[in-house]
Amino acid sequence: MSPSMDGAGDTRLGRAKATADALLTNIETVVYGKTDRIQLVLAALICRGHVLFEDVPGTAKTVLARAIAGSIEGATVTRVQCTPDLQPLDVTGLSVYNQQSRAFEFHEGPVFANIILVDEINRAMPKTQSALLEAMAERQVTVDGAPRTLPDPFLVLATENPIEQEGTFPLPEAQLDRFFLKTDLGYPSIDEEVTILRDQRAHHPLSDLRPVVPLDAVRDLELALEDVYTDELLLRWIVEIVEATRDAEHIALGASVRASLALEHTARAWALLHGRDFVTPEDVAVLFLPVIGHRVVFTPTFVAEHRAEGRDAALEEFQRLVFAQVPRPEPSDERELKVLSSYSG
Repeated sequence: MSPSMDGAGDTRLGRAKATADALLTNIETVVYGKTDRIQLVLAALICRGHVLFEDVPGTAKTVLARAIAGSIEGATVTRVQCTPDLQPLDVTGLSVYNQQSRAFEFHEGPVFANIILVDEINRAMPKTQSALLEAMAERQVTVDGAPRTLPDPFLVLATENPIEQEGTFPLPEAQLDRFFLKTDLGYPSIDEEVTILRDQRAHHPLSDLRPVVPLDAVRDLELALEDVYTDELLLRWIVEIVEATRDAEHIALGASVRASLALEHTARAWALLHGRDFVTPEDVAVLFLPVIGHRVVFTPTFVAEHRAEGRDAALEEFQRLVFAQVPRPEPSDERELKVLSSYSG
């Protein structure tokens, strides 16, 4: 395997990298200083997954969703504000009787879009969350007993507020497991926030955003993922890492097989985004917490031990313990040495 895709512009991977670079550059004209977070979202898009943001309000999550859709020609974006009285039909759509035609006509809900921002998903009732779960898992919704296919590509960006817990319905572990990865955007730096104030004095930069890739190019990104190589040693290491989360004494519920699949797929997307046609151990290490962190349940004792430091500190300690138990694989020949090297180009 070659160490990078430099000079491979005519290959499927080369074209995919050019598409991803164009999307990233365009999105960063309106979302400042969040390159790694944007790349995580693009990785989920490439893998046909969905993203959960645990973040405070006002950190550009809506802007990010609109920027992704605005960068793709023909893509649509909708926003769902979750509240306790939000019903499943408010999301999926419903059939309305037309007196003139004397027939029922289906009116699509906001879920029929390419990019959907589901704001404060944990404020929706469980039955509404279940409707979203079907859409995320099956890429379809069932209304009046009939399945209806959702657009392609289809990306759900859901948010939950870590501060306000009153009037919320926490997502069960099975639904959390459906999210490909979990991250945040966080506050911008002082310089970035000054730039935001300056750029929005007259109008929002989103109004100047123009599409840079066609819709078909996003589908080509998904196909190009097949050309990224994961060595057998890394496949086994990924499985051993996930297995370690199931046996750890500080974990009440470990990660599922879906977590192993998500970690391997995301690692290949991450390699593609960074100009490589193979996965390295560093890819797996960087993506461990975004992919695995929300899929495990800590024991009350472990939570109590890290209550003062916060959940982030608990997650970092969790990763340290897992990686200490399952160290990185050691290459046995020159080929494996190249593939397993921590490439950072």
